[in-house]
Amino acid sequence: MQRTILLITGWLAMFLALAGVLLPLLPTTPFLLLAAWCFARSSPRFHHWLLNRSWFASYLRNWQRHRALPAAAKRRAIAFTVLSFAVSLWLVKLLWLRVMLLLILAVLLWFMWRLPVIKPEDDQV
Repeated sequence: MQRTILLITGWLAMFLALAGVLLPLLPTTPFLLLAAWCFARSSPRFHHWLLNRSWFASYLRNWQRHRALPAAAKRRAIAFTVLSFAVSLWLVKLLWLRVMLLLILAVLLWFMWRLPVIKPEDDQV
């Protein structure tokens, strides 16, 4: 029963991570890490697939080994976050909602700025 719950949670987290790639306020990374955690405890096959064959494989392996990400990935993540929030801020007309979006953006950028970066020679996974 527990294995089934972990598998369902893992696949739900994968779906939300993929949706987070496209939706500005839905984070990708926490759902991806949750999926990896669930699969590690429920299905070695899916965990292996996630770490070796999925779109996110190299990022997950880097995170597991170094607790960091490549500099280019960090720059892309910051750029896409700013771009998606800029679109949201442009579309939203309510002042209180714009202020809330700006606060969320500030917290996300602060968090991403603090993420460690892998040295190029350590990025060989």
